[in-house]
Amino acid sequence: MGIMEILEIVAIFLIFVILALVFVYWNMNRKAKIGLGANTKSNETRSSNVEPKEVQKVSEYTKLSVFDFMEFDAIEDNMIVQNNGARYLMVIECEGINYDLMSEVEKSSVEAGFVQFLNTLRHPIQICTQTRTINIGSSIEKYNQKLAETKSELDKKQLQYNKLIQTGTYSQAQLQKNKMELARLQNLYEYGEDIVKNIEKMSLNKNVLKKHYYIVIPYYTSELGGHITDEEEKRNMVFSELYTRAQALIRSLFACSMKCRVMNSDELAELLYVAYNRDEAEVYTIEKALSSGYLERYSTAPDVLEKKMRALDKEIERKAIEKAKETVTEVKSEKEKLIERKQASFDELVAQLAESIIKDNEKYVGKEVAKEAIKKIRTEKKGGEENEEKQKTRRTRKTSK
Repeated sequence: MGIMEILEIVAIFLIFVILALVFVYWNMNRKAKIGLGANTKSNETRSSNVEPKEVQKVSEYTKLSVFDFMEFDAIEDNMIVQNNGARYLMVIECEGINYDLMSEVEKSSVEAGFVQFLNTLRHPIQICTQTRTINIGSSIEKYNQKLAETKSELDKKQLQYNKLIQTGTYSQAQLQKNKMELARLQNLYEYGEDIVKNIEKMSLNKNVLKKHYYIVIPYYTSELGGHITDEEEKRNMVFSELYTRAQALIRSLFACSMKCRVMNSDELAELLYVAYNRDEAEVYTIEKALSSGYLERYSTAPDVLEKKMRALDKEIERKAIEKAKETVTEVKSEKEKLIERKQASFDELVAQLAESIIKDNEKYVGKEVAKEAIKKIRTEKKGGEENEEKQKTRRTRKTSK
């Protein structure tokens, strides 16, 4: 066998191997595609079977009230109700004391009182501290309202005083009393105006913080036993027990020079409102929410016509008071000018009236006597005018010097 034959046999063998490998590769690809299609169909079938179940689960979700996420149910009779009436809370508000400014004797007394307070505890308590921003705006608004009332009262008193002066029917005691009352109102108004201005200036761009201290007293209805079934009676018993505990704590804390009191329902609502709305409580206060019936978030402005009517009423009242004061002042000034003119021409009027009286009674006193009397009156009048002119000239000279 020659070399050429051997090479032909090897080439044929290699061709068969290559064909076998191509067949194997094609067969594997075909099986892979068949498997992928089967998996895709199975996945589609699974998704079609699973999807309705998931939709069904989502549709079974229920919407819960926001009260289900809070740690209290209601506020009743100065108590916080929890766990569907199984637990009640009563809160005591305490005023802080400045321990660092006390003397050693006072500090020892406070420490002894606190030890006594701890020894008298027969039930669990919780001490809570809450820091709040003092609403200076509402305080300033209240001051302005009081200031406006004082101003109105001052204007009315001024009108009464002017009317009393005009009539002239007053005693010295009445005049002095009205003067003192008028001065008191004037000083009160000026003092209040200065206070409001100073507070506004001091509180400008500043947040005033204040700490509030509370003691929370819990009570479980299970402590009453199972013999009480009436809910009203149960609530009364719980209130009695909590109030007794609270008063005992207040008496023991009084030895520490602390003033404490039981919080009412409105104060408890404010405490919880600030706790749950720490950021919004400064802008949207609990008073605003209660006064608006919890609807002011949606409708904050009153009726435009009613608002305009109230503004017009206030403006009319203000203008009426100003008009009355101006008119009284004008009438008063006119009467004062008339009185001054009469006082200036007093001697002349007296002389004229005296001459008229002498002329009317000339036949009784005699013609010569009447003539001499009139002449004398005119001479005295002339001399008085000359003296008055001299005095005016002297005053003018002194003023010029």
